[in-house]
Amino acid sequence: MKKLKIFGGGLLALLILAFIGALIYAGHIARKGLPDYTTDVKLKNMTDEVVVYRDAYAVPHLFAKTEDDLYRATGYVMAQDRLWQMDLIRRATSGRLAEIFGEGLVDADLLMRAVRIPEKSRRVLAASDPAMVKSLAAFADGVNQYIESHRTRLPLEFTLLNYVPEPWAPEHSLNLIGYIAWMGSDRIGIEGFFYRAGRLLGFDSQAYRELLPDPASTKTVIHPDFKLPPTKLPLAAWLGERTGALAELGLAPSAASNNWAVSGDRSETGKPLVANDMHLDLFLPGIWYQMHQVVEGKLDVTGVAFAGSPTVVAGHNGRIAWGMTFVHQDAMDFYKETINPRNPLEYRFNDAWRPLEVRPESIRVKGGKIVVREIRYTHRGPIVSDEKDFGKGEAVSMRWLGMDDSNEMRAVTKLNRAGNWNEFCDAARDLVAVGVNVVYGDVDGNIGMYTCAGVPIRAKGDGLAVAPGETDEYDWKGLVPFEELPHTYNPPDGAVSSANNKPADETYPYLIGHSFDPNRIERIRQMLAEKPKFSVEDFARMQADIKSVRAEKMAALLVPELLRMTDLAPEEKAALDLLKAWDFRYTADGAAPLIFERLYQRLARDITEDELGPELEDDFLATASGDFMAGILERPDSVWWDDVRTKDKRESASEILRRSYGLAVASLENDFGGDAQSWSWGQAHSLTLKHPLSQVRLLERAFRLNRGPFKLGGNFDTVNAFSYPRSRPFQVTAGPSQRHVFDTADWNRSLSILPTGECGVPASPHYGDQAKLYIEDKYHPDYVARDLIEKSAKYRMRIGKAETP
Repeated sequence: MKKLKIFGGGLLALLILAFIGALIYAGHIARKGLPDYTTDVKLKNMTDEVVVYRDAYAVPHLFAKTEDDLYRATGYVMAQDRLWQMDLIRRATSGRLAEIFGEGLVDADLLMRAVRIPEKSRRVLAASDPAMVKSLAAFADGVNQYIESHRTRLPLEFTLLNYVPEPWAPEHSLNLIGYIAWMGSDRIGIEGFFYRAGRLLGFDSQAYRELLPDPASTKTVIHPDFKLPPTKLPLAAWLGERTGALAELGLAPSAASNNWAVSGDRSETGKPLVANDMHLDLFLPGIWYQMHQVVEGKLDVTGVAFAGSPTVVAGHNGRIAWGMTFVHQDAMDFYKETINPRNPLEYRFNDAWRPLEVRPESIRVKGGKIVVREIRYTHRGPIVSDEKDFGKGEAVSMRWLGMDDSNEMRAVTKLNRAGNWNEFCDAARDLVAVGVNVVYGDVDGNIGMYTCAGVPIRAKGDGLAVAPGETDEYDWKGLVPFEELPHTYNPPDGAVSSANNKPADETYPYLIGHSFDPNRIERIRQMLAEKPKFSVEDFARMQADIKSVRAEKMAALLVPELLRMTDLAPEEKAALDLLKAWDFRYTADGAAPLIFERLYQRLARDITEDELGPELEDDFLATASGDFMAGILERPDSVWWDDVRTKDKRESASEILRRSYGLAVASLENDFGGDAQSWSWGQAHSLTLKHPLSQVRLLERAFRLNRGPFKLGGNFDTVNAFSYPRSRPFQVTAGPSQRHVFDTADWNRSLSILPTGECGVPASPHYGDQAKLYIEDKYHPDYVARDLIEKSAKYRMRIGKAETP
């Protein structure tokens, strides 16, 4: 017994020592990748010194004497903070995620290989001007020198996944063009859903026609006064499943946004004010890297860049400010191809059999296994069909604008240097695959907005239905010329604004898209009409606004109908009283937003699930429910209100609403208790900023990879927009990925905030250090004057010239 006690005590001691050792080792690998912001470094190929100041949030301000030195230093500095994220995006766009994550990413890799992003990058690089190529090469050199000097001090993720990053090449930065274009391709999953719904319901049925979005019903447009002259008339869930794997890694962001500007006549400063907040998926590290770049006498630009890009995407220089929202143009079409029954490697086109291009892809999987798959291509693009999305045995090809050559890197490089509206437009014409509404304001008092996008010209078809592929009838006939895209310059009312709403009215002759959000823009314009003049603080308040125009409209239809019902239970009456008194603001501590949204979700499902079935219902909620619900409440006689499962009767809209309301209130009682007064939106609506590796709970706990949860106000349709998968409410996954307010009268009065932080290393004090400010709708200063930067600097590093042997 004594020996057993001794043995037991020794075993316990060993376990304690092992635990302590594990903690020490975990701490070591967590901290070894921490960036050093204060030790001076020397790099090869530098011609002069670059000074890097970082503020209290580690935002770098780089002061250089030459552009070559600036971009080399930018590569080094960005690698300090975001090296693993840069490599992750590079792997995603190259279809090489399975190498580090395993076989579960093979299908996602196959999808990204099918769209050939690296091939496009190499073509764009070969066609770029020497100055841009030189800048990309300098940036890559800076990244690679950081990798070489830190091989034993790489960030945590490389150790956990047991690999080292390959050298960075200039074309890897250009991969971001395809990545950003993929973000804005909102056709992913949508057209597959409508095709399968049409097969189920009948393409000619009234139910199917009512399911489709109606662009004509959206009246609030970005450019209300834009008209083309009459001579400018035009010529006449496979993806969802695979992009879902990318979304879990924060690599398939959803895309919304707000931007607006007022002229000097409507600004308290007498000069334009510009606001921008781009809504993307929220994760750690965040998608944007904030930086300020200065080359004496040549460049002074600040704003946000993508990890892996040497240039600012949205921000301001000394002359102009600009910001972006996605257009959501329909730049992705699908075609039903006819495969030769005698030769499966041929397809029918214009009365002849054409050979399919067949490309074998060898996908290396973590552990050494190699998976070999084939991708087949028509002249339009890859065949992407399978039984789930398009029907068993069918071959459906995808035509995506993002596979065509476009040089958005040249666009943002020129935007960084533009000094007036004409130079801004010259830069913006290169924004093709990436469709964005770009707001503009300058120090001379001018404001504007340009819808910059590759808009296909279709001689036949609407781009929504899967088109017949046997002829060229439905093929694109080119793109709308840049000059004919909607734009506004110095409007009479002194304001421009966009929020993913329809760019132009029904007189515009080209089809831009099908589904646009009218709610945020209506609220923005309500607020712009409230005052004659605005301040920076007013714009910040507007970005934090949480009043819902959608809820106000829908409640006006739903609440009176519910009040007419005489059979409500006491708890249902209590919830209805809260809805009746609601001001339509989505406060985190309010009960009414939770009641309304639970009813909205329940009603959407009860109206459609009997027709669509559970599988299509989930896809409907994820892709098409917003447009549908906006219209169905105004059509109480619609066929959709009837529950087709009850053969002996036809349900009315009032009956379905009653059923949905009862189920919604019952579910709230089950989840949050019986007292409606104690419910709150923030109980359900919360945000956790997640790291891709936090899916492994042990890693999340050991290295504190996530931040949150944070209770949030707002909703997907408020100006301060926080959204969530409709099929998995209400856990927030997307929202403002940055907020900026630019004051052209004094750039140093400008404000900015990121939802996460500058550094992507989890052990860093600047990993997620802006989250609290962000949740509280606060900002930090965005200085550009060197004296203010030096005075507020927390860190300083000099990057000098290495001695050559």
